[in-house]
Amino acid sequence: MERRTLLTVGGGALVALGAGWAVTRPDPETGLLPGAANAQTADGALPEVMDMVQGNPDAAVEVIEYASFTCPHCASFHANQYQSLKANYIDTGKIRFVYREVYFDRPGLWASMIARCPEDTDFFFGISEVLYEKQRQWLASGDPGTIIQDLRTLAKTAGLDDAALDACLSNGPKAEALFTWYQENADRDGITGTPSFMIDGEKYSNMAYDEFASVLDEKIG
Repeated sequence: MERRTLLTVGGGALVALGAGWAVTRPDPETGLLPGAANAQTADGALPEVMDMVQGNPDAAVEVIEYASFTCPHCASFHANQYQSLKANYIDTGKIRFVYREVYFDRPGLWASMIARCPEDTDFFFGISEVLYEKQRQWLASGDPGTIIQDLRTLAKTAGLDDAALDACLSNGPKAEALFTWYQENADRDGITGTPSFMIDGEKYSNMAYDEFASVLDEKIG
């Protein structure tokens, strides 16, 4: 399990984590764009964050995965256990599967904003697989500007154009809403590492597929 300090920032600097970073190169010291920290909605309200759900919405058993797009253990989970869970429990309608992002770092938030650009679950889960499969490549440079450009390249292969990416990655209110949502989720469910799972309200750490299936089978009955 990946355990890192959860990304925390205060006040207006929060929005600057995601707002506008793909449009121009961020300041190398702060990672901020001029004016990004001041982004807000006209009435001060944050947009609603959509839960990304697969499987049967009315299933008796709910599995919530907490994961970070920059977490190598999460990438391994999605390449292995998740594929079997999807085939045997999600696609068969036995469970309701919810994916919730954890933000350890700024690239994780950028990737999330791109994945949520169309607010479409099929797009989200499709590009999520690409983000995990190519994780080492788009994170390799360690340079914020290069990471952004590599993320944009992946997003374009998934069908997004520059105009859509500019709009998504400069959406300050959405960045703030996502960050606030993640903090509330992590505080409520005690999430300190990824991947973590809430199965019918009970927290579990990362597991081999056989262990996961055993837990699900018991709960499904």
